[in-house]
Amino acid sequence: MQGSFIWYELMPTDAASAVEFYTRVVGWTAKDSGMPGAGYTIFCVPGFDMGVAGMMQLTDEMKARGIPPNWAGYVAVDDVDAMAKKFADHGGAVHHAPEDIPGVGRFAVVADPQGAVISLLKVIMPEGPMPPEPERGTPGTFGWVELMAGNGEEAFAFYQTMFGWEKDMAVDMGEMGTYQCFAKDGKVLGGMMTKPPMVSAPFWGYYITVEAIDAAAERVRQGGGKILFGPEAVPGGSFILQCQDPQGAYFALTASKR
Repeated sequence: MQGSFIWYELMPTDAASAVEFYTRVVGWTAKDSGMPGAGYTIFCVPGFDMGVAGMMQLTDEMKARGIPPNWAGYVAVDDVDAMAKKFADHGGAVHHAPEDIPGVGRFAVVADPQGAVISLLKVIMPEGPMPPEPERGTPGTFGWVELMAGNGEEAFAFYQTMFGWEKDMAVDMGEMGTYQCFAKDGKVLGGMMTKPPMVSAPFWGYYITVEAIDAAAERVRQGGGKILFGPEAVPGGSFILQCQDPQGAYFALTASKR
């Protein structure tokens, strides 16, 4: 469905260490993608062959361009080339021009007018039945996406134009402003707000579901990661934790119990 997040991707400097950290913290299993020469790892929820995220080590060229370890989110679009042009025409930027991934689809890396980077993806649907995938809310799946924007209202208007996102619940955060949840065709996808002053630049963040937040926080610490914020209760009865992995990539966790 156009406008929905369909894939998440980690780009570390050391793939082997990243596998060790995330399999321990989240409980994922890791396997090679099977694409010759790709060096691409698939993270899976135990018991499911369908991956929930991927990983590709940063190349020397990427590091030379100043790209740090990071998590990326991919949004489904019907036409990658047209959407990349739409981003550029409305004040955004194209960081990686549309390109084919053999056997997978076509992608591009773009940024909104405030500089937050996001990826676009058109998937080649395989023939035959799809393998079963874990339900949303299962530990190991991605439970939320979040934009820390330069200006939350302007960012929402931009993405509404790009993807047709709709406003959902709005949460008054006091001096921090309004946290605006957004949806597509009635399905809530995530939230966005104007970033606090201590956040240096606008960015997209991604929340991975875990069973219990306190135990996950301890695994982050034991694995060499940092706790940036939380654990904290949020509206709806969930708990969140914002973190940095040992290589510096930002990620977040969410759980229904402490």
